[in-house]
Amino acid sequence: MTIRLGITGGIGSGKSTVAALLQAQGAYLIDADAISRATTAPGGSAMPEIAAVFGPEMLSPDGGLDRAAMRSRVFAHAESREKLQSIVHPLVATEIDRQLQSPAAAAAHLIVLDIPLLVESPTWRSRLDRVLVVDCHPQTQVQRVAQRSGLSIDAIRGIMKAQANRSQRLRAADAVIHNDGLNLKQLTDLVRKIGQEFGL
Repeated sequence: MTIRLGITGGIGSGKSTVAALLQAQGAYLIDADAISRATTAPGGSAMPEIAAVFGPEMLSPDGGLDRAAMRSRVFAHAESREKLQSIVHPLVATEIDRQLQSPAAAAAHLIVLDIPLLVESPTWRSRLDRVLVVDCHPQTQVQRVAQRSGLSIDAIRGIMKAQANRSQRLRAADAVIHNDGLNLKQLTDLVRKIGQEFGL
């Protein structure tokens, strides 16, 4: 029997690290963020409609999405965020479905779906067997993202505000990893135990 485990968490929570650790244990990983980035890369399937809806000023010189410009637009204007999501999200969902139907997924004991907006989207919960939330203090999120991305504190807080809040994610969880104050070895050991619970 194949188990579908959705993993989510706020920006900077470490959810992608947890997903990668489960993949290293043998889980089949579907990364919604990576799929989304591919749709908005040069030649990506979302780019013609993004150019038509938002104009050439949202395109980078190589023809992909100018992420900084779009980030400024969507966090200043909620309707722009909704328009962008209406373009990208169906493409991401189609690719996720394609990967779920692949022979590798069919042979996997555990399919891990790394979905940043799992809680925000009402369609996902019914398609998953379990939900694992990677949680940490909001200040930890800010510190981690600032260190790795170079984004301003205001930009990071804007991203966090646009996501489900901490309590909403925790209410959706079947299991929680509290990723505050853990080094990589401690997190790896914790994820290994969770993987073993799913037969990895």
